[in-house]
Amino acid sequence: MSSERKFICVSCPLGCGLTVTLDDSGEAVKVEGNTCPRGESYARSEVKDPRRVFASTVRVSGGKLPVCPVRSKTPAPRGKLFDIARAVAGLNVEAPVKIGQVLIHNVCGTDVDIVASRDLEAAKF
Repeated sequence: MSSERKFICVSCPLGCGLTVTLDDSGEAVKVEGNTCPRGESYARSEVKDPRRVFASTVRVSGGKLPVCPVRSKTPAPRGKLFDIARAVAGLNVEAPVKIGQVLIHNVCGTDVDIVASRDLEAAKF
């Protein structure tokens, strides 16, 4: 028995309403409503292994600013986002921080790295 899932595509600003028909095993067999190829790719990924880019800040010791923005280097499994948020919340790094610097490697066993998304110099006293 097939089933359908409906959601909004977030691959581009158009925000197409997608309808995905799933077979008995949960595989996407048909995607409707997309106006670009990215929509179909997003829909198939969303039903099989939904992922999101994670973004937050981490505390910095000895920096010009008290926090540094971070993000996941690649999209992380959606089901692990709260675990990742807890891991990032407990992190405190020393300045200086370089953009792209890996702050947590393989966060929560997801094969995703958390990286700094800006440079942050050390404070001068």
